[in-house]
Amino acid sequence: MGPLMIDVQGLVLCDDDRRLLQNNSVAGVILFGRNFENPQQLTELIREIRACTAERLLITVDHEGGRVQRFKHGFTLLPPAQAYGKLCDLKSAIKLAFDAGWLLAMELMAFDIDLSFAPVLDLGHDCLAIGSRSFHSDRVIAEKIASAMIDGMHNAGMKTVGKHFPGHGAVIADSHKETPVDNRNQTEVYNDMQIFADLIKANKLDAIMPAHVIYSAIDNKPASGSPFWLKTVLKDKLAFKGIIFSDDLSMEGAAFLGNYAERAQAALAAGCDILLACNNREGTLSILADLDNITSEKPKSLLSHTKVDYHTLVNSHEWKIRHQSLTQLNELWQQSLNQLGNK
Repeated sequence: MGPLMIDVQGLVLCDDDRRLLQNNSVAGVILFGRNFENPQQLTELIREIRACTAERLLITVDHEGGRVQRFKHGFTLLPPAQAYGKLCDLKSAIKLAFDAGWLLAMELMAFDIDLSFAPVLDLGHDCLAIGSRSFHSDRVIAEKIASAMIDGMHNAGMKTVGKHFPGHGAVIADSHKETPVDNRNQTEVYNDMQIFADLIKANKLDAIMPAHVIYSAIDNKPASGSPFWLKTVLKDKLAFKGIIFSDDLSMEGAAFLGNYAERAQAALAAGCDILLACNNREGTLSILADLDNITSEKPKSLLSHTKVDYHTLVNSHEWKIRHQSLTQLNELWQQSLNQLGNK
C-alpha cells in the first residue's frame, strides 16, 4: 500500500484500472457518480476492487449530502450541511446531524466502503466551491452541528475527515477551477481555523484535508502544499496526530504547485500523508511513475472494520426512524429552495 488514492473509469473495472490498483504506491480508490448506477452494480464494483489485491485497499467517496452525494438510489437522500442550522433549532439540528452521520456511515459500510470525506468545516455560504456544504457562518454553531455529525459517524464505526483546513469559506473563487487567494489578516484566518483546533483537541478528527487556497497575509503557498500550514501549524501548534490528505491534485487550485508529479512531491514534502489524483489518468500515471513504488502504512488506519448487512440495516427500527427524519428535512430544504426560486 502506498500514498496515492486514484479513481476508476466507470461502472465496472477495465484492465487499466486493475493494473493501477495493483501498483504498490496505490492506497485505494475514490468513487464518483459515474461509478454508480444502482446498489447491485455498486456491490459488484466493490467486489471487483477488493479482488484486485491481497491487501485491503481504502475505498472512499465524497458523501456529504446535498449536492455532494455520489450515490442516491438505495441511499438516504441527505440534506446539505446548511439545512440543519437554517431549518432547525440548535437542539434539533444537533440530533439530526448525529443521525445523518450515523446514516451515511452505516449505508456506505453496508457496501464495504470505508470512508466518506466528511464533514466540511468551512464557514459561510458565499464561496462557490462550498455554498450549502457549510454548516453555518457562525463558528460556534457550525462546530456544535459538525461535532454531532462526527459523533454519529464514529458511533457507526467510520473515521472522519475534516475539510478544508484552515478554512475555505471566505474566498469566492472555486478551487476546482483556479487557485483562490484569501487576503484577510491572520486574526480572521485563525478564527476560521479554530473549529479545526477545537475538534482536534477533542480527538474528533481522524484525518484532515487542507484547502487549495493561498492565505496571502500568512504564507505564499496554498495550504495543501505549505509546510508552514501542515507542519508548523497543523502538526506542531495544533498537535494533530492523524492523517493529512491532499485535496484532488487535478484541481486547478493545485496547479500553482507545478505539473502533476511536482504537485504530488510538493504535497508530500509539505506534510500530506495521502494524495488524491482523480479525473486525469495521464496525470495519475505521471505521479505513479515519479513515486517509484513508495509505500505507506498510514492509509490502513482509516479502514473500516464494521460489518453491515444492507437488508438488515434498512429493516431496522433505528434506520427507519433516522431515514424518515432526514428525508423530511431534505424535503423541507428542497421546498425552501423552490420558494426562493419562485420569488
